[in-house]
Amino acid sequence: VALDRELGGDDPSWLVFGRGPGSARQVLAVIAGSTIAFTGTVFSITIVALQLASTQFSPRVLRTFLRDRASQHCFGIFVATALYSLMVLREVGTERLAVPGIAMTGAFLLVVGSIFAFVFLVHHVAQSIRAVSIMDAVAAECRASIEANQPWDADRGPDAPLPQEPPRQVIGLVRKAGAVLGVDEDDLVAVARRHDAVIEIVPTVGDYLATGMPVARIYGDRDIPPAAVLAHVGFGPERTLYQDTAFGFRQLVDMAEKALSPAVNDPTTAVQCLDRIHDLLRRMAGRPLGTGRYVDDEGALRLVVPQVSWADYLGLAFDEIRHYGAGSPQIPRRMRAILLDLRDVALPERRPAVDAQLLVLDRAVADAYPLADERDRAMQPDLQGLR
Repeated sequence: VALDRELGGDDPSWLVFGRGPGSARQVLAVIAGSTIAFTGTVFSITIVALQLASTQFSPRVLRTFLRDRASQHCFGIFVATALYSLMVLREVGTERLAVPGIAMTGAFLLVVGSIFAFVFLVHHVAQSIRAVSIMDAVAAECRASIEANQPWDADRGPDAPLPQEPPRQVIGLVRKAGAVLGVDEDDLVAVARRHDAVIEIVPTVGDYLATGMPVARIYGDRDIPPAAVLAHVGFGPERTLYQDTAFGFRQLVDMAEKALSPAVNDPTTAVQCLDRIHDLLRRMAGRPLGTGRYVDDEGALRLVVPQVSWADYLGLAFDEIRHYGAGSPQIPRRMRAILLDLRDVALPERRPAVDAQLLVLDRAVADAYPLADERDRAMQPDLQGLR
């Protein structure tokens, strides 16, 4: 509109839109009204498709769709077209401007862009609700969480023990119940140092705390204001991958379990979930997992945060899938291939946990296959599950 005013928009004959104010108002009103109705319809259909996908795979993966940038950009174009048309409509027929011809051309271009965005959105949503696309999206977020929380060059930290005396103070959750999303270690170390204390965080990141449950224990000679500690512990309605790498495994395992349910009976999808789990565990097998002990600049222990161990990750990744899928030959064959590979690349102190999983897998196969030839076939490692 400003460009129309600068170029003399009161003479519409030489501008791109060469009609009168009445036609301009009508065109803009049609664009604004139809685009708003179109956006609502597309949004409703998209939500229905995502709900169906979430019930088929796992309700926890719906969060991945809601954070998808491509879908957000498409809906942004639809809303922008309607809003732009309404804003230009206000300027038509005013004293300073009869017909904003260039602005009218902008409205037409946005309509064309909305059509292309709609075609792209249809294709994108159809692709994004495929099982492989959902798995890849979850695995990508989990890989980013591993890189952020367990980098290769990270200092494992000291193994300093907690003070032997009972805690002086226990800080409980005074707000509404919620899941622990993350802990600000640096700020909590600073708080503990100011009060010459040691703070022990009770829940593991990802735990759901009811109101009043203990959040932190304080060791030292004086109390710490509860707000000073709770301000640096994040809570929310559900888990995220911000500091909770295990949540990525949880989503993949849930998808595998849903595929193994009698109502679905799709072990190949479960094997595809195991493919992503294999990649994630292999990335973690040689990385230093922190001790959860944090010290100040003088080397004094100030903060203790519970950590998920390597054995915990293995149990999360395999226990439930093995329980529900041992009867399908694809599952134990793929799991054995994963465990044998992890045993080769894992740090020496982590190999006993892998061997323990192999032993449990052998027992599950023996229970599920009474015939020797079937049992031998199910015990063969196979990267494809069953070729």
